[in-house]
Amino acid sequence: MKLLEVQDVHTYYGDSHVLKGVNLEVETGAVVAVLGRNGMGKTTLMRTVMGLTPARRGRILYQGVDIAHLPTYKIARLGLGYVPQGRRLFVSLTTKENLIVAMRPGVKHGFTVEEALDRFPNLRKRLQNRASKLSGGEQQMVAIGRALMGSPNLVLLDEPTEGLSPLLVSQIAAFIREIREQGISVLIVEQSLPFAVSTADRAYIMSKGTVVHECRPSELQGDAELKHRYLGV
Repeated sequence: MKLLEVQDVHTYYGDSHVLKGVNLEVETGAVVAVLGRNGMGKTTLMRTVMGLTPARRGRILYQGVDIAHLPTYKIARLGLGYVPQGRRLFVSLTTKENLIVAMRPGVKHGFTVEEALDRFPNLRKRLQNRASKLSGGEQQMVAIGRALMGSPNLVLLDEPTEGLSPLLVSQIAAFIREIREQGISVLIVEQSLPFAVSTADRAYIMSKGTVVHECRPSELQGDAELKHRYLGV
């Protein structure tokens, strides 16, 4: 069953045409990776899905409903969680406050702070620390935990492994596999092909604002020409 469908989406920054007819799908319970070099429109795609940079043309269907022109807070309340590139925490708030502020109103059986801590136990000793005092890895854990607090059906992760140690990268990969088993779908923007291979069911490659290739991530490993042309590896 298709949970998210991006159909011929065009997004602009002023007069700059960034997304040029993007199409992709995320099925229920699937992990999908969006790969590509910097500046190819991957982050803009995530922002467009979340309504932060609205599409000028095209449709974004979430559970069959077009959300392309909804405000971001309404999109989040429908069950989309977003972990932006750079984490974007409330740096003056504590770890616990950053988690609580994202709780989704009206959800009786949503994620709790305790459940978020179960997934990232290193944060237990940091609950009363301000976000500005956390390490980059700890901030990423809080950002992911914050997304869970909205009890999402779909989590969008923008460059979740950027600047992290191999140990933390493996923890995030384990987290993605865990929530997938719970039926939560994941859309990842990522530059690391090994990470995508270890976590994703499908991969889309973006170049110059459009999707140029779709396949299983493992298929990319043996395609040297494709990797060199679009991923720079």
